[in-house]
Amino acid sequence: MYHHCMSLRHHLVDTTPLRISRDFRWLYIGRTGLLLGAMLTETALIWQIYRISGSYLAVGAAAAAGGIGIVVGLLVGGVLADRFDRRRILLAVRVPGLLVALALLMNALQDEPLLWFLFVAVVLDTFLAGLSIPASFAAVPSLVGQENVAAASALNGLAGQLTSVAGPALAGLVIAAGGTAWCYGLNVLGFAVFAVAMLFVGPMPPDQGDAEPGETHSLKDAFAFVRRNKVVAGVLLIDIMPMLFAMPKGLFPALATEQFHGGSVAFGLLSSAAGVGAFLAAALSGRVTKTARPGVVVIVAAGTWGAAMAGLALSPWLWLGLAFLALSGASDLVSEVLRTGLLQNHTPDRLRGRVTSLWLAQATVSPALGNLQAGALAGPLGLAGAILAGGIACVAGVAVVGWRLPAFRRAKMEAQRAPEAAAV
Repeated sequence: MYHHCMSLRHHLVDTTPLRISRDFRWLYIGRTGLLLGAMLTETALIWQIYRISGSYLAVGAAAAAGGIGIVVGLLVGGVLADRFDRRRILLAVRVPGLLVALALLMNALQDEPLLWFLFVAVVLDTFLAGLSIPASFAAVPSLVGQENVAAASALNGLAGQLTSVAGPALAGLVIAAGGTAWCYGLNVLGFAVFAVAMLFVGPMPPDQGDAEPGETHSLKDAFAFVRRNKVVAGVLLIDIMPMLFAMPKGLFPALATEQFHGGSVAFGLLSSAAGVGAFLAAALSGRVTKTARPGVVVIVAAGTWGAAMAGLALSPWLWLGLAFLALSGASDLVSEVLRTGLLQNHTPDRLRGRVTSLWLAQATVSPALGNLQAGALAGPLGLAGAILAGGIACVAGVAVVGWRLPAFRRAKMEAQRAPEAAAV
């Protein structure tokens, strides 16, 4: 029994970063409060926009506006994160974010809430979130050390998956009990949790040492670094393959109705299955974060995503499709944890904010393009054919990237030499 308990403990998520770093611990608490508030707000905004407009197109337009806002925010935020103290950025950005949250609350309390303001709030909220994310990501290695970056990523992934599942469910209950204003009020409370947590976090200035000749503190430097560094280039390229070729969420409503004959219930299960798999993988990520060959594991995990999508396309039963989706979510979580660790450890601190912003920006744009191409292929190939083709293309693309980038296959989690040298 003792040995079984010890074995299980080694598989559970590694909490070392929380135990060894007070700053990371408080940043984690504050970030989790913000994430839960953000999920409550996102769900409430979708519901409120639809209730006021009665239009699915309006909801889609709001999502598109939010996507633009966060991409612009990420790119600007990456530059800021490499120039200024990252703690100050997080605090400065959250002040206008709190004002937006309060304005949403006040608007929801009106007899006739303003629809146009909800669109403005979506853009502002996502832009401000984008500004803060690179600073939050870039600060982690200096807080926990290179050897614990993957474990910190797993902990962040666990919090992210938990809030993404619990947030919308809680929002539904809150809206039913008291309306959208209560969701916005709880979001304000999330800002308060973050503010209190940041009181206990010390300064987080970027390390400007060892700058290359000609660096200008612009995104141009980040692009040049990614071209030179084959490990970081591999992270970005591997991430594109599943998102671009095998991200068919836009087909889930039709898949639920036409292939599985389950209607809205089947659609809800399809939409949440990957999240369940990702949450379980995060909770059992202890061994994953200690792997000696993270590059190889990322390649296998990304390929598994594509294979799982192919399995979904060929599934005659809903339960089997859900199992493949759960597998896809688990493989994506494993890949994300290790990709985050590789990117952060193989990128110099002076560039980490900008390189992170490029990675997250493409991770935001690629799923939208993936859904677009899946929808375009569904016409000539059918639902199952479009999903199957995307899954096969993902596996093939991942295999090509892995073959063409031997440095990525050989990559270790901790960069042993200067980042540029270690990548070649």
